[in-house]
Amino acid sequence: MDKQTLIEKIKAMAAAPSCCEELKAAVKIYLDAVGTADEKVAAKNLIAEIKDDITEIDNLVAFAHSEQAVQYFGAEGAKKFAAHADELKASGAKYCDCGACAPAVEILENKEILLG
Repeated sequence: MDKQTLIEKIKAMAAAPSCCEELKAAVKIYLDAVGTADEKVAAKNLIAEIKDDITEIDNLVAFAHSEQAVQYFGAEGAKKFAAHADELKASGAKYCDCGACAPAVEILENKEILLG
């Protein structure tokens, strides 16, 4: 993967409805720093924020089966979400596959491109 492709993944992650505000802020700081002397520091901070925010599969499953999920998605939506989370875990996934977490995994797998 090249840096430009990784930057597009970073933008997609930030645009996802499931991306938290702290991660969106780290993305903005990183994108503003690209090509400047601050880029490496911003990349390190972005990677740290991704690591803090990415949802591990066991946490996803726990949330999917919680009352909070029912409140968020409604009873039927939570049931479907829990089934999806269970299937994801059964498939061997380590992380959530939402619009923010899926690109986050790819970014972490290629973090040396940002740090290089």
